[in-house]
Amino acid sequence: MPERSEGVFAISVAAEMASMQIQNLRVYERRGLVAPDRTSGGTRLYSEDDVDRLRRIGDLLAAGLNLAGIAAVFALEADNERLRAQVAKLRAKR
Repeated sequence: MPERSEGVFAISVAAEMASMQIQNLRVYERRGLVAPDRTSGGTRLYSEDDVDRLRRIGDLLAAGLNLAGIAAVFALEADNERLRAQVAKLRAKR
């Protein structure tokens, strides 16, 4: 069974799973919001984590955010996760 982060779904399957159009997935990739794996031939392969992220993009769009706002949310969430890990590491040293 593949890992959640391993690309296994073609773009058409990922688009259907996330209830989006294929063109949107390409736009989100160009904007850096999702980074699917690529085969040696250049075919995009989306993971379960990628599909979850696409669904989150859809939710944030439905909430009224634009793509720049979504990118900012994702950056802030990544920073928050990194800082939480640092705090946990510091607390473990006590």
